[in-house]
Amino acid sequence: MSSFQSLARAMFLGFRRDRGALFFTIALPLFFLLIIGGLFAKQSTPKSKVLEIGSVGVLDQMPADMRAGFEKSLKITRIADRDAALSKVKKGDYDAALEQNGDQVLIHFSAADQVKSGTAQGQVDGLVQAANQAASGRAPKYTLQAQQVEDKSLKPIQYITPGILGWALASAGMFGASTTLVTWRTKGILRRLRLSPVPIRTLFTARVAVSLGIALVQTALFIGVATLPFFGLELAHYWWMAIPMVLAGVLAFLAIGMLIGAWAKSQEAAQGVTQMVVLPMAFLGGSFFPIDQAPRWLRVVTEIFPLRHLNDGMVKVIARGAGPASVLPEIGVLLAFALVATIIAVRVFRWEQI
Repeated sequence: MSSFQSLARAMFLGFRRDRGALFFTIALPLFFLLIIGGLFAKQSTPKSKVLEIGSVGVLDQMPADMRAGFEKSLKITRIADRDAALSKVKKGDYDAALEQNGDQVLIHFSAADQVKSGTAQGQVDGLVQAANQAASGRAPKYTLQAQQVEDKSLKPIQYITPGILGWALASAGMFGASTTLVTWRTKGILRRLRLSPVPIRTLFTARVAVSLGIALVQTALFIGVATLPFFGLELAHYWWMAIPMVLAGVLAFLAIGMLIGAWAKSQEAAQGVTQMVVLPMAFLGGSFFPIDQAPRWLRVVTEIFPLRHLNDGMVKVIARGAGPASVLPEIGVLLAFALVATIIAVRVFRWEQI
């Protein structure tokens, strides 16, 4: 136990004295949280911008109170030139353009942005249905009321925090493990440790324990900053399930980092390969933007990234208030990643530089 404590203390002091490691592990991710969280702190749902070509009866003849209701989600601008309107939609300046020929309402949209055009089409369809009901002179038998499933106080910070925290954990775990292992091998430290009376399992256990401790500190800092009044993160009832999610995620990232470090022959190679793994995993794993609107094949591909499962689980317990059982599949997947990567790393591991 004394050898484990000595090794863990030495590793932690080495991390604390390494300004570069402190910057990339703690300061840089917090900087991203402050910038991105600050930008979206007061975000509200944008209106769909729609052009009205000439006179559109369903709009012009709509009662004022009904039109006012639709204008909460639609910004309607009248334009006389049809060609100019279509050009503006094609360029992306507006989400859609409306014109009416007799009883037919035609909506023009651009396929370049299917999210915005789809939102506008849904809103306009509701507008046309409301106009049909008003023209019939009879009150509809059934009414539809839309209600948000989350609390209305839910803010973007509750989705931003898990994503950036996941990226920070992945970067710290993978870079720390890969570069440390290569450095120890190239400088002969591994060979000296192998000849020392300290068991090898104690060495790696100390490294894992230090990484898990640093990850918990990262998590506490992120949640502490995000819960400040300016950002307004509201922790769900089972937010504490983020702790086992973080621990399982760090084990997976450490294992992948050790695999890279076991294979790489130089520190430059280890850093390059780690960068090639971390960046695509962060972007395709949902750390910086949601991938719900991505093509189905791409969403399937992202299942191979452990960061995708960590982000999904963190959002469940931090933003959606899901129960502990809901994230057990994600924890299981992360631990499976850790086990497989560790087995492969052991097989390709080398004590000395070849």
